[in-house]
Amino acid sequence: MVEHTQKPVSLRFGKLATLSKEIHTWQSILSLLHWDQETYLPQGGIVPRSEQIAQLSHLIHQKRTAPAFRRELGEWVDLKTGRIKKKGLSFRERSALAEWHRDWLRDTRLPASFVKKFSELTAQASNVWAEAKRQNNFSLFAPFLEKIVAYNQKKAELLGFEKHPYEALLLTYEPSLSARAIEKIFAELEKGLRPLLNSLLDAISPDTSFLEKRVGDDKQWALGELLASKLPLDPSYSRLDRSVHPFSTAMHPQDSRITTRILPNRFLSNLLAILHEAGHSLYEMGLPAEEFGTPLGEAVSLSIHESQSRFWETFIGLSLPFWKFFYPFVQEAIPHLQKVPLLAFYRGIHRVHPSFIRIEADEVTYPLHILLRFDLEKRLIDGTLRVNDLPEAWNQKMHSLLGITPSHAGEGCLQDIHWSLGSFGYFPTYALGNLFAAQFFQTFTKEHRDWEKRVEKGDLLFIRDWLRKNIHSLGKTYSGEELLERVTGAPLSAKPYCAYLQAKYKNL
Repeated sequence: MVEHTQKPVSLRFGKLATLSKEIHTWQSILSLLHWDQETYLPQGGIVPRSEQIAQLSHLIHQKRTAPAFRRELGEWVDLKTGRIKKKGLSFRERSALAEWHRDWLRDTRLPASFVKKFSELTAQASNVWAEAKRQNNFSLFAPFLEKIVAYNQKKAELLGFEKHPYEALLLTYEPSLSARAIEKIFAELEKGLRPLLNSLLDAISPDTSFLEKRVGDDKQWALGELLASKLPLDPSYSRLDRSVHPFSTAMHPQDSRITTRILPNRFLSNLLAILHEAGHSLYEMGLPAEEFGTPLGEAVSLSIHESQSRFWETFIGLSLPFWKFFYPFVQEAIPHLQKVPLLAFYRGIHRVHPSFIRIEADEVTYPLHILLRFDLEKRLIDGTLRVNDLPEAWNQKMHSLLGITPSHAGEGCLQDIHWSLGSFGYFPTYALGNLFAAQFFQTFTKEHRDWEKRVEKGDLLFIRDWLRKNIHSLGKTYSGEELLERVTGAPLSAKPYCAYLQAKYKNL
């Protein structure tokens, strides 16, 4: 773990830190219930587990808004203005108090009854969504989505906003960027991606047939475990499991779980999922354990979290140096690849083509999937798009952005679980994560000009150490934008990501 020369802020804040750690312990239990539900829970246990999750979410909210927490926070901060009362505090301590106060304000604006009912609704809706997706039947899910949209509209009113209700929901996941700022950045992103995509679609597509041949479950699992062992993951603090949809959950910096999924004819999906989720896990394990329960022991935002997963999955995991190192292991495990030269394999994994499923999209088209969801979410929340019209609106937007039209809801508006969980405002962080990662990577490569030679030899520890020093170990000392400027010296922009893609595909 990271060595820290400064004393933990928890020592300074006494009872406030103790109460906060109690809340985070309950949240860890909630995370464990979610992880168990997605990996080991029998089908018959879904309903009672959903009820348990809803009840525990309600109890956590009660603890976060309890008089005891209010009283302790009020000793340090003026609860109305956010002014810090005590003098002589360090920058880290002041940052922690500002985060505690910001979170408390949001929590207290949501009545406990609202939180409980919303949790109960989404617990039911996630099960209905799964069945609707299985049947490709949007009408099954639509009534629940209408209620979820209404709850999110109410949530926005309770939280408050200046111009658009979507702003209030977005700030839950990325507090440092306004909806208007993201709109400008996404417009810049689309402007940079469209010419590149068009040029690549006009080019001769590389052979990818070797990526689509069947590879057995056992062989894929063994190869995934081998990949995980080559990454700088501490096996004492992490583990790898299987699930229907890959995800990462951390109960503590010393207890981080990742999952992958195995598709018979898409072995690469398994490997990229492990790289992606390992990026999340490395972030969680890099947070200072001694600050657990305080803002300085938490990830900055979901955008920064996603930047870490995409850093490992794409900027490292899709690089030629990485495959110079790892491809021989893959060839040994999958015999038909022994006839496929490294450069042919590398070109194959970089094939760019519009596809329906977000999580299977390539680097160039992936952000366009997010722009689609960003637009539809805003329209659902402000009421200019009705839920019943969502499938048609989805298909139209996908055709506009990617030139393809889904044949059914399963590869269209039913493909993601997020809306069934009530997570409006979440999707933009996926694209923002790519942009943050591109700027971090740009700075990283300037500071480590020999990174390619080191990665070719399987040396990945120095990458983790750079990310841990500059990002992970700081917790929420800085906001996402502040952290980016501190590390890279520049504000967030789509240009570094577009430049990265243009340079890569020019050389393929």
